[in-house]
Amino acid sequence: MALLTSLPRGTADLLPAESWKWQRVEQTLRRLSALAGVEEIRTPTFEHTELFHRSVGDTTDVVQKEMYTFEDKGGRSVTLRPEGTAGAVRAFVQNGLAGAAASPVRLYYFTSCFRYEKPQAGRLREFHQYGVEMFGSADAAADAELIAFAQGIFDALDLAAQVRLEINSIGCAHCRADYHRALREYFSARRDELCETCQDRLERNPMRILDCKSPVCAAIAAGAPKILDFLCEDCQAHFDALRARLDALGVAYTVNPSIVRGLDYYNRTVFEFVTDRIGAQATVLGGGRYDTLVETLGGPSVPALGFAMGLERLQLLLENVGFWQAAAPPEGCRIYLASLSPAASDAAMKLAHELRRAGIAAQSDLCGRSLRAQMKYAGKLGAPYCVVLGDDELASGVCRLKDMRTGEEKETALAALAEAVRG
Repeated sequence: MALLTSLPRGTADLLPAESWKWQRVEQTLRRLSALAGVEEIRTPTFEHTELFHRSVGDTTDVVQKEMYTFEDKGGRSVTLRPEGTAGAVRAFVQNGLAGAAASPVRLYYFTSCFRYEKPQAGRLREFHQYGVEMFGSADAAADAELIAFAQGIFDALDLAAQVRLEINSIGCAHCRADYHRALREYFSARRDELCETCQDRLERNPMRILDCKSPVCAAIAAGAPKILDFLCEDCQAHFDALRARLDALGVAYTVNPSIVRGLDYYNRTVFEFVTDRIGAQATVLGGGRYDTLVETLGGPSVPALGFAMGLERLQLLLENVGFWQAAAPPEGCRIYLASLSPAASDAAMKLAHELRRAGIAAQSDLCGRSLRAQMKYAGKLGAPYCVVLGDDELASGVCRLKDMRTGEEKETALAALAEAVRG
């Protein structure tokens, strides 16, 4: 029979043969989060479209080209989240965390995001992120803490040698005004060469031209003025303090004045962890400050910063460097309980449930298979232990426990099976 449908382009199924790798990474990230006092938050998959227009920015590629936006049955415009920060900030404001929680507030999330992009390795239309947001500190110490925490993730996954940290400052509204004027003057001289989108950005937000994916625009942007030459005294002091903190923490970095990030809410510190091990240079983790976003979304004036890590790109990197070759998937079924009769089948199912309550992964036949078929199934499961239950075993309360790896058998009381097979 022909397949009725297939998964949409730019999405992927995650099957058991791969999902355990994601679970291992998620466990590591949750452990590191707990050690740093970062607590989990979960937000809706879709939000009111206005949230992303106000936060991400009307001049970004995300808002202009990539969002999945539609009207619900009530005529309201809603959007599948294209990134995690806006929803986290909205939740921070709406739930009054600014006054209710100890400051700084540290939050993390695992989330699926949606962008209409051209699918390629490490870039899907539905993709997944691990993100961290910190609210309440304007000090460069918070920037250094967040970046060092991100570095610790790569250390924990043995990836420190595979990524490099690049940092920049994009200043504040005051010093960016002078920078915008310089950019407009520079790009205006080559306006006709810019793509149509960047011609519109030239007046609305010329910094967005620096983030354009068009090769022509990127080549023109390479010679544009650099923001570091326009920083005001306060922003320069903040950037100098960040660098001093990172030096003190032993976190290696390179200053890259071309980093602007693709979202409008950033100010001052921006940073990326990039790698050459998944094809062309790719950002695995990126973030920065967004000190005005909380207030923009209706909350109090609270400084904030955060980052997001692309989990598909992280997994691709781990695969390419051979991280999983020495790792073993979690053990599945520990013991399989085969049965020879209807009464034995009932007993096997009951015993399997008792073993699970004792923390032992156990399975029994659910399909009325022959003993031969049951043993074949046990082999597919990779169960290291197996017992065969018949009327004699039920009457005596004793079975023969077989080690499927060595072929060795030993008599074991049914009541003692858990201890006999416990790893």
